[in-house]
Amino acid sequence: MTTAAGEVITSTHAVTLDGLFRERVKRTPETVAYRDFNQQHANWRDYTWAQIDRQVARWQAALERDGLKAGDRVAIMLRNSTEWVIFDQAAMGLGLVVVPVYTQDRCDNVAYILNDANCKLLLLGTHEQWKAFSTVRDQLGGLVRLLTVEAQPAATDEPRLRSIEQWLPDEGEATRHVPRDPNALATIVYTSGTTGRPKGVMLSHRNILTNAEACLKAVPVTSIDLLLSFLPLSHMFERTCGYYLTVMCGATTAYARSVQQLGEDLQSLRPTMLISVPRIYERIYAAIKSKLDDGPPWRKKLFEFAVDTGWARFEHAQGRGGWQPAFLLWPLLDALVARKIMARLGGRLKAAFAGGAALSLDVSRVFIGLGLPVIQGYGLTETSPVACANSPDDNVPASVGKAVPGVEIKIGDKNALMIKGPNVMLGYLNNAEATRALIDADGWLNTGDTARIDAGGRVFITGRLKEIIVMSNGEKIPPVDIEAAIMRDTLFEQVMLIGEGKPYLSVLANLNRGQWKKLAAEQGIQPESVGLQNGGAEKLLLARIAAQMKTFPGYAEVRRIRAGLDPWTVENGLLTPTLKLRRSRVMEKFQIELDQMYSGH
Repeated sequence: MTTAAGEVITSTHAVTLDGLFRERVKRTPETVAYRDFNQQHANWRDYTWAQIDRQVARWQAALERDGLKAGDRVAIMLRNSTEWVIFDQAAMGLGLVVVPVYTQDRCDNVAYILNDANCKLLLLGTHEQWKAFSTVRDQLGGLVRLLTVEAQPAATDEPRLRSIEQWLPDEGEATRHVPRDPNALATIVYTSGTTGRPKGVMLSHRNILTNAEACLKAVPVTSIDLLLSFLPLSHMFERTCGYYLTVMCGATTAYARSVQQLGEDLQSLRPTMLISVPRIYERIYAAIKSKLDDGPPWRKKLFEFAVDTGWARFEHAQGRGGWQPAFLLWPLLDALVARKIMARLGGRLKAAFAGGAALSLDVSRVFIGLGLPVIQGYGLTETSPVACANSPDDNVPASVGKAVPGVEIKIGDKNALMIKGPNVMLGYLNNAEATRALIDADGWLNTGDTARIDAGGRVFITGRLKEIIVMSNGEKIPPVDIEAAIMRDTLFEQVMLIGEGKPYLSVLANLNRGQWKKLAAEQGIQPESVGLQNGGAEKLLLARIAAQMKTFPGYAEVRRIRAGLDPWTVENGLLTPTLKLRRSRVMEKFQIELDQMYSGH
């Protein structure tokens, strides 16, 4: 699975991210670059590199007409699509700095990002998205242009607002590429901060280019590969590995219609590569397990035998296990079990990449046992993002692999994983203090994660210094800050945030008995019925929590709560002698309630 000589564009040759795209257009103008779904005609459309380049020129003409110049910041709040790529390339070719925003983020949080980055333009998908900004329009004074991909209604009270159909000229001149320094700022990507407000990670062209190149060396992707893109491009994992990397090697990218339609898209597009956070693999695994549980026992036993045999074959191929007689049965097990399940995923997947959060070994083992190599890595937005990755020939699923080429790793104080390399960010926007706290004078970035490195150089993540919660969608949440915010409401006396490896956040809490008794009486709720015992009580408590969390990112929403009236104390073992929460003890005590809060997920 190597790439033919001359197909890969090196970071040195590309110089900048728009230079990378320019070189790809020059080398393979008529090959298929992107594929998306045409809702109007209900079919998939292909776009060549040259076709995309012509659209980039149109967008550049419109951006220049609006007076935008090199160094200006422009924001994009759009689902994955060819328009995302076109906007990104048009902006960078003019020397503009792209600021991606999650489509599901709260409008007040987006307004904060737009102001912090001093954005001049915001690209949205639909008019409905714009209508959602009604409560924060007074905070958008810095924008000179608002755009929607969707056509606008006939009348609007916002003079800055245009649909791209209204805004774009019929034709553009030749694509522009402002001469740039590879170390110049390319993008500002916001990640959650310890104060509840997101921090702007400043990444250069060189940061991202060298990281894409390193990933391509670790896990080769070829020009004949088809990658299905659905992880948001506002996530650096998808942006580096599912976008710039594919430009670098000339692979084709197809944009999934939605996560809900992912199963259909996998079967119709039949991709060879897939990039995702663990949550998607967990969902597929849960669906398989549920179907087996509902079927006859022999089917489940056959499945387990196939997985066990496939896993043993994988370990043998990796040089970690011996040959077994059961391997002779693999052609039959493949036909009866593995091939049927892989067909549900399109039947052509050569590799599936997992990152953004830890993927459980149980889930990895199932997919690998069925013949799909799941390759896990590790990184941060601040490292562009990949620092470590397994490879097809050296894949230890319990680890996050070795440092990718060009990146150095070591274990620092308190067993913290330290990273140094050309992928380490320029710093946090408007926050020199936070930058200094993260990166030392010698350029080593402290990840905040504890780790060990084995004799082969593989990294095993062992914990988190600051107890950051990493959800299954890859979002990193600082629990202490959210807990403190919730307890600003004196109804909550003790709070513990839950969500490690989970699809959403939940809370375990103890309430002030007197306040709860009064509030329950006012709402017609039995005072003893709190949390999961009473849906009305849970809804009420979640509303109180939401009122305290308005300054936090939208993905930090708390969706479930189990509340009680019996305090956590030193005596019952849930607090330390210094009155700090024993998180693992609390989780053990309330495991039944936790299982209920995540039942079905």
